Amino acid sequence: MKYVVILGDGMADYPVEELNGRTPLQVAKKPNIDALTKKSEVGIVYTTPKGMKPGSDNTNLGIMGYDPALYYTGRSPLEAASIGIDLQPDDITFRANLVTLSGETNYEDKTMVDYSSDEISTSEAAELIASLSKVLNNEHFSLYSGISYRHCLVWHHGQKGMDLTPPHDITTKPIQEHLPKGDGSAILYSMMKESYDLLKEHPVNLKRIRRGLHPANSLWFWGEGSKPQLTSMEEKYGKKGAVISAVDLIKGIGILAGMESIDVEGATGTYNTNYEGKTEAALNALKNGKDFVYIHMEGPDECGHRHEVENKITAIERIDEKVVGPMIKGLDEMGEDYAVLILPDHATPLSVRTHVNDPVPYLLYRKGIDFDSGVSQYDEDSARSTGIVVTAAHTLLNKMFQ
Repeated sequence: MKYVVILGDGMADYPVEELNGRTPLQVAKKPNIDALTKKSEVGIVYTTPKGMKPGSDNTNLGIMGYDPALYYTGRSPLEAASIGIDLQPDDITFRANLVTLSGETNYEDKTMVDYSSDEISTSEAAELIASLSKVLNNEHFSLYSGISYRHCLVWHHGQKGMDLTPPHDITTKPIQEHLPKGDGSAILYSMMKESYDLLKEHPVNLKRIRRGLHPANSLWFWGEGSKPQLTSMEEKYGKKGAVISAVDLIKGIGILAGMESIDVEGATGTYNTNYEGKTEAALNALKNGKDFVYIHMEGPDECGHRHEVENKITAIERIDEKVVGPMIKGLDEMGEDYAVLILPDHATPLSVRTHVNDPVPYLLYRKGIDFDSGVSQYDEDSARSTGIVVTAAHTLLNKMFQ
């Protein structure tokens, strides 16, 4: 028996004015997903645990079968695992975004222009992080380069409990009310200000400005955490697993869960990722001994944060055409029984440009077993109409493996 999770990050949405009150899932042409809908269990699942914020960290942790209430210790240590950082028990980690801030003289008067610096390339970002590391790294702090705008700061023997704001929550907003707060925050704020002075005229940024792109002119710290301990997927469920994603966070969860993290050339974490390559890698993993594959696509979430309506629709359509369709065909050709779970980790509505904790639609298909949920299209309204509700995301894998 083979098991596949196909996750469209942030795919769910609210009715969109530009789409005449429909959601991207309702507008997108997705014949392969809709064909499965007619014979699948379809319902809604609450992916954000009570008392937690709707982040991709705790939601994906839950969907992978790990109750965040038991296993979650922060976002950045999950990403650190993917980067290959050997954390000590008293290390505190922080996500370090390379962001674009506006040009006011005083740092606190600036506005968050772009949380991703126009999705800066990994090679450009690596050059910037290398320059910052020469100045900021010391016996207490280590800055590590990740993918695109996503990087990691380790505070050795550091402090926890600060009030830190995700930059994608404050796009286009003044940063003054969202600067680091609490014990230990002053030193992080100082490093952010210093990074601006170091980056504003960096050659990489001057070239980006000449090309009409946003400069990556400041670090922004958030998502603190400490080293987690996850029971391996094989020990917990008896399944040999693999994770396929371009995002360090998702790869890190997989690595900590004892799964193989498979890198795919051309996987970008945007709606222009290598969908075909991810599908091929997943099928190869299943053919070569894996029981379970988790395929993650970041594109819909990025488009939601950036209010890119048409691109979000395109991302959903490409997931349907280039992942779901070929995956079902490939699984059928393998000749084994299989189950496929399709869902987002959370909604990232275009109208609010950040994550919300609303329940999201899920679809669970088992080969050879037709389940009549009474709906023929996969979207938010259809899923709610079935009356099927899963109250905790970490129970979905148990349902899938039964």
